[in-house]
Amino acid sequence: MNAFFASVEQQSNPALRGKPIAVIGAAKRTIITTCSYEARAFGVKTGMNSWEARQKCPQLIFVVGNNRKYTYTSKQIIAIMREYTPMVEVFSIDEAFLDVTGCLSLFGSAERIAQLIKERIGKELGLTCSVGIAPNKLLAKLASDMKKPDGLTVIAPERVAQVMERVPIQDLCGIGAKMHQHLAKFGIRTCGELGRFPVEILKRHFGVTGEKLHYMGLGFDESPVIPEEEAEEVKSVGHSTTLDNDITERPEILIYLLQLSEMVGRRARKYQVAGRTVTLTVRYADFTTFSRQQSRASHTNNSEEIYQAAVKILQGVELTQPVRLLGVKISSLRQHTEQLPLFAADRKKALVANAMDSVNNRFGDFAVTFGSLVGKEGGSKVISPAWKPEGVRNVDAD
Repeated sequence: MNAFFASVEQQSNPALRGKPIAVIGAAKRTIITTCSYEARAFGVKTGMNSWEARQKCPQLIFVVGNNRKYTYTSKQIIAIMREYTPMVEVFSIDEAFLDVTGCLSLFGSAERIAQLIKERIGKELGLTCSVGIAPNKLLAKLASDMKKPDGLTVIAPERVAQVMERVPIQDLCGIGAKMHQHLAKFGIRTCGELGRFPVEILKRHFGVTGEKLHYMGLGFDESPVIPEEEAEEVKSVGHSTTLDNDITERPEILIYLLQLSEMVGRRARKYQVAGRTVTLTVRYADFTTFSRQQSRASHTNNSEEIYQAAVKILQGVELTQPVRLLGVKISSLRQHTEQLPLFAADRKKALVANAMDSVNNRFGDFAVTFGSLVGKEGGSKVISPAWKPEGVRNVDAD
C-alpha cells in the first residue's frame, strides 16, 4: 500500500485530500510515523520530529494515528486479495505476498490479476497500491518498491540478471543498515557485485547468512508463500505502547505495565494460550531499545501474574534515560484449556479475569479494569510487524 496510514486518513477525511499531512503516534508525540506523498514532495520523512518537518513544509497538517482504522482497512484489502488466490501471506499491515500460479487459467496472467486487485482497492476503498510481479518473493518485493505510488512493475525471469546488476544492495528486503555497512567494507554496493563476490569469503565472515547473501545477490529465493492457515504456531503474545510523554518515575511506569499486562493476558485467554516466559521491552528517549526476560515456574495467562513478573524484571533494571516506549510479552506458549484451578485463591483470580473479559468484550476495552488504571489509559499502541488479520496476532489497538 502507498503511504498507507496517511492515505487512509485522507480517504476518511475529504478535507485532507491533496494536502501534505503527517501521521504521528500520539497527541503529544512529535515523531512522524508516516506522511502523505504531498508532504514527501517537500522533503518530509518518517522519523522526523515535528519542528524539522514544519521547517520543510510550513503548511504540514499533523494527524494523530488511529490504529483501529488501519487494521480494519487492512482486513478489507486482504479479503479482496483472497478473492483472486487463497495463497495470501500477510507480511505486515500494509504488505502481502500472493502466489497466483494456480489461478492463471482463471484470470489470464499475473499482470491481469494485479490490475484487477488494484482496480478493486481503488474503487472500493479509494486507495492506491504498488504491485511487483516476479518469480519469487524477494524479487516481487523489490519490484513493488520500484514505482510508487500506484505502480505495477514486472521482473520477468529472463531479466533477473540484468535488473540485479544495478540494484543497490540496501534495496533488498533483509539487508538493513548494519549489513549494508559491513558489505560496503568489501566494496559491495550493488546486487550484481554481491552475487559475484566469493561466497567462501561471505560465509567466513557471516556464517550461514553469507551463503544466503550470495543467493540474494543473484535474485534467488526459494521461500514459499505461506497462507495464514499454514503458518507456524504463534510463539509469543505481546503489546507495546509509545508513551504520550517520556517518563522517568517508576510509579508511572508501573501503571503502563499493568495496562499492557492486562492487554496481553486478555488476548492470551481469548485464544487459550499461556506463557512461561515474560519479557519486558524498554525504549529510551534516544530510541535505544533493550529487552529483559524472566521464566516462571509455571505457565500463565493471568494479567496480574504477568504484571508481577514484569515488575520484578523492572526492579533489576537501572533506567539511565527517560522512557519512550514500553512492551510486555509472554512466550514459551502452550495451549491452555479452560478449567478452574484447584486452589480457592487461584480459582478466584480466574473467575474475576473471565468476568472482566466478558464485560470488556461486550462494551469495549477497559470498560472494567483495575482500580489503578481508571482514567489512566493512554499511549499509542504499536502495531507489531508480526500483525496478522486473524488469530492471536490480530490486534485492534486504539
